[in-house]
Amino acid sequence: MAEEMKKIMMEKDGIGLASPQVGESKRLITVFFDGNPQAFLNPKILRKSRKTEIMEEGCLSFPGLFLKIKRAKEVNMEFVDLAGVKKRMKLEGFSARVFQHEIDHLDGILFIDKMSLPQKLCRLLKS
Repeated sequence: MAEEMKKIMMEKDGIGLASPQVGESKRLITVFFDGNPQAFLNPKILRKSRKTEIMEEGCLSFPGLFLKIKRAKEVNMEFVDLAGVKKRMKLEGFSARVFQHEIDHLDGILFIDKMSLPQKLCRLLKS
């Protein structure tokens, strides 16, 4: 399944994909990380920094939609690699954002759920 998700992610020019996005209820994400598409099993954020930043995000589930989303600048996470080895990793900046976005999918949270009230009002007024 991980290889299939990597393929889909690359075909769609994505930088991340979570298993619920392809109809699977597993805790698996694929992320374009360190120059390669990689799979992460049972990823879990252990710590988020208090420092946050707002950046524009897109999502393969919502083609063409880009929103400014507030996220932690740094995260410490734990996951299992495809060889079954449990690992930990500290991420910052864009990488931290991508992993937070994909892990949110595993937890049933979409980036549209994180829209600010002004963003929601602007979207309503435009429609």
